[in-house]
Amino acid sequence: MKTALITGITGQDGSYLTELLISKGYSVHGIVRRSSTTVRARLDHLFHREDIYNKRLFLHYADLADTTTIRRIMLKCTPDELYHLAGQSHVGASFDIPETTCEFTAMGTLKLLEIIRDLEQKPKFLHISSSEIFGRPDQSPQNEMTPMRPVTPYGIAKAFATQMVTLYRESFGLFACNAICYNHESPLRGESFVTRKITRAAAAIARKHQESVSLGSLDGRRDWGFAAEYVDAMWRMLQHDHADDFVLATGTHHSVKDFLDASFKAVDLDWQDFVKQDPRYMRPSEGTRLVGDASKAERELGWKAETTLPKLAELMVEADLQRIDASETKPAF
Repeated sequence: MKTALITGITGQDGSYLTELLISKGYSVHGIVRRSSTTVRARLDHLFHREDIYNKRLFLHYADLADTTTIRRIMLKCTPDELYHLAGQSHVGASFDIPETTCEFTAMGTLKLLEIIRDLEQKPKFLHISSSEIFGRPDQSPQNEMTPMRPVTPYGIAKAFATQMVTLYRESFGLFACNAICYNHESPLRGESFVTRKITRAAAAIARKHQESVSLGSLDGRRDWGFAAEYVDAMWRMLQHDHADDFVLATGTHHSVKDFLDASFKAVDLDWQDFVKQDPRYMRPSEGTRLVGDASKAERELGWKAETTLPKLAELMVEADLQRIDASETKPAF
């Protein structure tokens, strides 16, 4: 049985990755930040399985800045693979909290690399990078050789972390990889992200719980894929015969308007009747023409994104409709 350690295990990718690894027979350890609440909805179904929780799934409290505790956790569970998913991941929020973004997204990655460097038993390491490292690229689509030109605090922090992973691989011989992920969404996406904000609104408007939704720019274009497929590529990267970097993307890009159209069509509504634009949600700087070339991942890992944007939006809206309907059927006491 292999052992994996996941930072950011309670996030969207962490929950899908946990399910994948457990299905493959792994023992999974996760690092979580201690807070006043113990509710971790994305993993709730696993917590309540007596054959899984505290038998094949274990949680440890630590903060990415707490290197002593993280080192202790790694010495205790001796992972074969370390998936680093944690960090401040909201691009828009990074303008409001740039120091926090850099501390956890950039320096948090470096601290993990330094811990691994000193371990006698070094786990294979995967860092989740982002298309935001490319910022405003001169070429489209982008691949693993595209120059980094980040234009957001989040993109800059990710570029630092990505280059550090490459440096430690080349300088210290670590099996360290970068998964350069383009936008990947799912019904588990956080509610502050535009895709989930849209699908929640479509579901709420369809159920007469909401009258409209306020958004920023509708012209931004992104390469949107399905998160459950992307974690499979992450796992494949650490099974590869050598450490390398891979772009994970669908190879197609769509505008926010396209996502709106697909989401509201899923409930037979016209988004233009319900959407208001609000300058408060406009970003000071934003990447453009971000679309990925994942041909290397297909060629070397046998991985290819399958879920199209209309299908992705539909399954997200359906999940939000189910949440609303479930809440309405709960007893009042």
